[in-house]
Amino acid sequence: MIRGEAVGLRYGGRVEALQALSFHVPEGAFRWLLGPSGAGKTSLLRLLSLAVRPSGGRLEVLGQDIGAAPRRSLPPLRRRIGMVFQDFRLLGHLSAFDNVALPLRLAGRPEGQIAADVAEMLRWVGLLERLHARPAELSGGEQQRVAIARAVVTRPLLLLADEPTGNLDAAQAARLMQLLKELNRLGTTVLVATHNDALVARYPATAMRLAAGRLLAPEADDGD
Repeated sequence: MIRGEAVGLRYGGRVEALQALSFHVPEGAFRWLLGPSGAGKTSLLRLLSLAVRPSGGRLEVLGQDIGAAPRRSLPPLRRRIGMVFQDFRLLGHLSAFDNVALPLRLAGRPEGQIAADVAEMLRWVGLLERLHARPAELSGGEQQRVAIARAVVTRPLLLLADEPTGNLDAAQAARLMQLLKELNRLGTTVLVATHNDALVARYPATAMRLAAGRLLAPEADDGD
């Protein structure tokens, strides 16, 4: 699913955000990405979501060498990757339904299929009755669940989440983790960046730990 060999990332040709990361995430795994603020978690997620390319080493995502892949091959790959952000990034002028429908419309899906898929996703996250509500009318936990529905409505093979519980209370965070674990149980590979030690203790899984752009303790390849 994901394999990195001495992966590095520089910003502006000078600032070294990641240094010589070697790791493997097998298909269907759940992984924590841990480390303090500034450790490089977001930079690694940007690489894995194909927002940037590595400046050194070799990175394979979904079977593709990201550094060597032609630019035209990246958009289809991105459509197989879901991304959940701490700040939700919902469009305020759109309803919950239309926010979730957006990636399907961008992919050119027919409206009949979109209506069915979006309803299914909103039902899964427990928000079908709120499909007409705009983000300002939703609680933080509800907005994050809409963001998850949007990220997974295209049935991605890989889901990346950057501090997804950072703006949620304990109950909302627990609900979110239940959704992510259920998605993983259904076969999606999930990688969650956090600095919430209590959350990691409650939901134990193999962890990748970053500090100052380096992988401190390479994960054991448990094959899960």
